[in-house]
Amino acid sequence: MADLVKITVDGRQIEVPHGELVIRAAQDHGVYIPRFCWHPRMREVGMCRMCLVEIETPRGTILTTACTTTAAEGMVVHTASDTAKKAQEGILEFLLINHPLDCPVCDKGGECPLQDQTMAFGPGESRFVEEKRHYEKPIPISDLVFLDRERCILCARCTRFADEIAGDPLIEFKDRGNHTSVETFPDLPFSSYFSGNTVQICPVGALTASAYRFKARPWDLLVVESSCSHCTVGCRISVESSQNHVLRFNGVDNGATNQGWLSDKCRFGFEFIGSEQRLRTPLVKVEGEFREASWAEALDVVADRLGAIIEEQGGDAVGGIGGARSTNEDAYAFGKFMRTVVGSNHLDARLDDGLDARFLAAVSPRAKIADLDRAATILVWAPDLKEESGSLYLRVRHAVQERGAKLVVVHPRRTGLDDRATHKLTYRPGEGPALLGELAGGAGDYAKVLETLSLGPVVAVVGRTGLTEQPQLAEEVAAFALSLPDAKVLPFARRSNVFGALDMGVAPTLLPGRAAAGDSEATGHLEAVWGPIPTQAGRDTMGILQGLVDGDLKALVLLGADPVRDVPAAGIARRGMESAEFVVAIDLFLTDSSELADVVFPAEAFGEKEGTITNLEGRVQKVNRVVTGPGQSQADWTILDDISRRLGKPLGFASAEAISKEIADVAPPYGGISWELLEWDAKEGAVVPYGEAGQPVAYRPDGVDREALAAMSRNPESGAFALHLARTLYDDGVLMRNSLSLHALAPGGAVHLHPADAARLGVSEGSLVEVETVDASVRLPAVIDPSLATGVVYVPFNQPGIPSLGSDLSVVVAAGEEVSA
Repeated sequence: MADLVKITVDGRQIEVPHGELVIRAAQDHGVYIPRFCWHPRMREVGMCRMCLVEIETPRGTILTTACTTTAAEGMVVHTASDTAKKAQEGILEFLLINHPLDCPVCDKGGECPLQDQTMAFGPGESRFVEEKRHYEKPIPISDLVFLDRERCILCARCTRFADEIAGDPLIEFKDRGNHTSVETFPDLPFSSYFSGNTVQICPVGALTASAYRFKARPWDLLVVESSCSHCTVGCRISVESSQNHVLRFNGVDNGATNQGWLSDKCRFGFEFIGSEQRLRTPLVKVEGEFREASWAEALDVVADRLGAIIEEQGGDAVGGIGGARSTNEDAYAFGKFMRTVVGSNHLDARLDDGLDARFLAAVSPRAKIADLDRAATILVWAPDLKEESGSLYLRVRHAVQERGAKLVVVHPRRTGLDDRATHKLTYRPGEGPALLGELAGGAGDYAKVLETLSLGPVVAVVGRTGLTEQPQLAEEVAAFALSLPDAKVLPFARRSNVFGALDMGVAPTLLPGRAAAGDSEATGHLEAVWGPIPTQAGRDTMGILQGLVDGDLKALVLLGADPVRDVPAAGIARRGMESAEFVVAIDLFLTDSSELADVVFPAEAFGEKEGTITNLEGRVQKVNRVVTGPGQSQADWTILDDISRRLGKPLGFASAEAISKEIADVAPPYGGISWELLEWDAKEGAVVPYGEAGQPVAYRPDGVDREALAAMSRNPESGAFALHLARTLYDDGVLMRNSLSLHALAPGGAVHLHPADAARLGVSEGSLVEVETVDASVRLPAVIDPSLATGVVYVPFNQPGIPSLGSDLSVVVAAGEEVSA
């Protein structure tokens, strides 16, 4: 803890940490000093001069900025002296010389710091009567953000955020003096994945969001705190609605997770909630066509057809996929439904694009996100965090840039963190095991990398770099990481509540509370509450889909899952669903998968139901209901409860909160976690323990298995390329497809080639390239990508109108004709 010093602020003596900024020290003790440029999560610059205060020195009283002055023993500060007040009034008068005085029509009106501080600290009237300057407005500096240069007060919050926090210096000041303004570079829009943060931190109406602009006034909004539903960080947000419509998300400064920042996917990815394409009534398929049905009719169809399959062939003929985008309570209900009502262990929240369930749920020692701030070294052997988890990317970047951590990035192509990496290791997909073996040995070029990794404490972010990568590699990477000094592992997977779903037992190998499915003691404890559960081995997602293709399984239950779109081997997913005798889906939309179902129930979305989620570090947070769902939609757990009653085995749930209490009884790591605790006491969430005394035994890798590494190494077939198939922030997933502001931002299909490979094939930028795998063949434009290793082709996954190429490593590439202009 920092040494404390005593300072005097406006006649009151306070104790603050030595070196604390005066503006923060005063604020922490109830004295507000006005400011525009200062932001607690960015470096201080003292540009706006609004925070001028008087400080007594041995050479007399000086007027200085509180945001650049640090507290020292005996310091005396005057924030409201006549001199300080006059200086603050003067700054505001200068700012208002050219600033439009049209607050009633400004989109920032009612929540504008300039408006508030003018009223509280301003002169009351201006002596400036000349014509104000005028600019063309608004200027769309990106697809999501508009700029009104007349309103800008040159605080540089936006330009500093883009450069300092996001690492995307795409906006900057242009010209000098009275003509200074924020501009983008020629022919280069503000295409940052984090542009929406500049709208939130702008202290005036200079930057506005296209999705919210002129939609509502702040006093019309119902504001409820919740957690984001787009990634596994569990970013804390405020959900703001009016007249039963969600109008915007804003970031909430939760030091444990997102520190107030959001990716644009998290910030603007709310439009699906109010989409006109949402399901409103149950649908029943009759002669190949859906028709609307009553709840009673749809439930009867499910009870008759699913019940007949269970009765005739047993619950083992039924599989369940989904739960990773639901709340913990919904996922728990799904697991209980499959095991006690259906009688099947064939259930999985992963869609064959993640890692082993036991590894994700119980690897230990497990890092917290905040451990990144204290790490000496960070290893990122995972997907490109900028593409798949924006907030985690910002935390890693901050730890390296501001706190001096060393960074080692291992990935098949460039990532958003490469410019901050101490070492970047690029490899061909399939050769990751060989690279890991060489890195662990520390020979040759890898000696310096291993030396860097030997500086502890170490935090390793471990995941699957691409969809053609073998998932077992991540476990060996974790084993290597845990051999490093004072190391912890942060396992990475992408779906928002996949960790919560696994903790709820939505996996063939896990029971609620991370217990192994074959653990007799855990099974006995669970059966005391649930009753008998099946003991046969369960299938994961690919096993379920293959079982449907082979005829071993006859029915499928989907809970918010779209395997046809999300499973890399989309052909098997489609064939499996088409082969099923009966499919029931619970979803928000008619997806590529639910269109193949026999009965579809309309579910409530994020913001329409209450519950909890668990992020990748095991932090449990509350999500809240803000609006009501459309039509006859219901929460997932209520739909499952209704089906269970029709099947004669009621789950017996009274409310989502009652389910939460049952989870606390059944799953030991969740004991003591209640909604009341999360709402009133644990403001940053409650972290469930990993591998502690009295808890289920954690999954601990026991050293790198070199024989396993050798068996894992793969090479593409002769004459073929190695395929790197990876996700992008924006894609054609069903939520993005129905968030109109974001869907157009999907990069689209393309074939990325190393320049040497392109030259060998006679391919130039923009040429059409034929790509063929065992699952599909596509013709896409070429992109020359020097960040790839030779012999590698990168294709973004799940892009609009582009079929999945599957998860096979080998891909055949041939040149095609030029794309016409």
